[in-house]
Amino acid sequence: MSDVRVTIPRDSEREERVVTTGTTAADLFQGERSIVAARVAGELKDLAYEVADGDTVEPVEITSEDGLNILRHSTAHVMAQAVQELFPEAKLGIGPPIKDGFYYDFDVETPFHPDDLKRIEKKMQEIQKRGQKFARRAVSDDAAREELADEPYKLELIGLKGSAADAAEGASAEVGAGELTIYDNLDAKSGELCWKDLCRGPHLPSTRAIPAFKLMRSAAAYWRGSEKNKQLQRIYGTAWPTKDELKAHLEFLAEAEKRDHRKLGAELDLFSFPEELGPGLAVFHPKGGVIRKVMEDYSRRRHEVSGYEFVNTPHLSKERLFEISGHLPHYGESMFPAIEFDEQNYRLKAMNCPMHNLIFKSRGRSYRELPLRLFEFGTVYRYEKSGVVHGLTRSRGFTQDDSHIYCTKEQMPEELDTLLTFVLDLLRDYGLTEFELELSTRDESDKFIGSDEDWEEATEALRQAAEKQGLPLVPDPGGAAYYGPKISVQAKDAIGRSWQMSTLQVDFNQPKRFGLEYTAADGSKQQPVMLHRALFGSIERFFGVLLEHYAGAFPAWLAPVQATCIPIGDAHVPYLQEFAAEAKTKGLRIEVDSSSDRMQKKIRNAQKSKVPFMIIAGDEDVAHGAVSFRYRDGSQKNGIPREEAIAELLDVVERRVQV
Repeated sequence: MSDVRVTIPRDSEREERVVTTGTTAADLFQGERSIVAARVAGELKDLAYEVADGDTVEPVEITSEDGLNILRHSTAHVMAQAVQELFPEAKLGIGPPIKDGFYYDFDVETPFHPDDLKRIEKKMQEIQKRGQKFARRAVSDDAAREELADEPYKLELIGLKGSAADAAEGASAEVGAGELTIYDNLDAKSGELCWKDLCRGPHLPSTRAIPAFKLMRSAAAYWRGSEKNKQLQRIYGTAWPTKDELKAHLEFLAEAEKRDHRKLGAELDLFSFPEELGPGLAVFHPKGGVIRKVMEDYSRRRHEVSGYEFVNTPHLSKERLFEISGHLPHYGESMFPAIEFDEQNYRLKAMNCPMHNLIFKSRGRSYRELPLRLFEFGTVYRYEKSGVVHGLTRSRGFTQDDSHIYCTKEQMPEELDTLLTFVLDLLRDYGLTEFELELSTRDESDKFIGSDEDWEEATEALRQAAEKQGLPLVPDPGGAAYYGPKISVQAKDAIGRSWQMSTLQVDFNQPKRFGLEYTAADGSKQQPVMLHRALFGSIERFFGVLLEHYAGAFPAWLAPVQATCIPIGDAHVPYLQEFAAEAKTKGLRIEVDSSSDRMQKKIRNAQKSKVPFMIIAGDEDVAHGAVSFRYRDGSQKNGIPREEAIAELLDVVERRVQV
């Protein structure tokens, strides 16, 4: 046996080791149970990989992002094996790891029932305890077709091969542009084949290395995400490095379910999605309308102070407008089909920027007018597949708080700095406080338009503006819009979930395509820089995020009803009606519950409605011209003079604090 020299990097240290031929990655990390794979020359490898002379072998911990993906993809294989043992007629679709878990698609005659999931999970536990080994095996295309002749969906992926990742979400976990591989699940004692699947890997050494998992739910899913294809049954699961982490995740999901904005929207009578309208189209009820109006009014005031000018544009236009802007050739799949009349094609508006360009272009512009900041609450319509529509946070019709700023190149750095500060300050006013920034840049794809020089200048300007905020800056290569780079503001909610909020984009291309120009100080015609900015993303989505962030218990300034007056007896109703009338003259949103319900029932109703304040009055309060406060947490403050009570309500609203 000859010597093999390898390097093992760990954090900032590098260990040089001499081993014999045939040594595996598992041998290098023997006894380190948290290591589930290795990275060699940038590629992930199974622990069964035999190291070669000169290799740099980096350990992959199960708690790392790659480690979690390997754990979850391995668990997906175990689930698929369990399904086929229980349902032999089931045909395999795709089973990739996803955020916090995994799924696998199956073609079965009858949709899975919750009891089926229990049986499948029990079978998975049996397979896990058997300690079957995951063994990688390279195969030719023809051999793979022969082995998987009874799996029609796998045969389709083999045919797609290098383009499969583009043709089906999750397919890259199964086939790539290189050689095909099959992973065998082998009996730990006899080595006999128990099950196999087309897969790129890597995987855990054995099923026993799966510490904790749970199946969550099943749902219908079209093969390769297309409604033209057959509908399969998808089972979702989750897997974690420890049972404690699994338990914490399940508790998190339970809390998230309580906060689901769709559920709260119905419970609090805020909005609904009538079937007659179609998927992804919401109607706001009176209470939801109040919250939305307050959000919009406050945003308008802040924009006015910051020098924005308000515009309005129509909901549709001739198709030609979106050809000029570049949206139709680069974004057409997300636009609704053309509407033909007057022997022309029209399109529902999917974005506001082309129409704002027309406003800029409507007359000559001078450098003295720049920066010109146009602002609109503009409703747009985008074709989202029904499978991805999700309440207010992913809808087909929504209103953007959209701004387009036209400035000179010299003004661009300061404008971006001011703009990002404005965005973050306004989000903080709504109660979001923890942020990180994502810088989306171009890659070598042909989807991006414009010169390399323009992209480089725009990207650097965004980077400098982001770094001034002192927030974490995360790179997103290839995530830019087709016309320019962008910064996305990611905000964490009350339970730690990250939501994409505002986006800022630098665009040299649309001004060029529309022929926008201004007269410079020397009399020459110059092209402005265009900055795109959607602060909330959309009013609907931001509404949904805030609803989940506050679990429906909005701070008083946003709450549809800021206080409910509850009389101890019927005789106290007129007194509270007088108090409410006085409070309303101060701009407070206050109601009196004069129903025939008993007092305790009225209190429960107010609690269910998540009203910030309950104002109670009885004989003693009436006698002293006072009221009593009952807060959301059940605490109470008695005998508050009416003037002080109204002043406290106004103060809480003015300071936008939670109670």
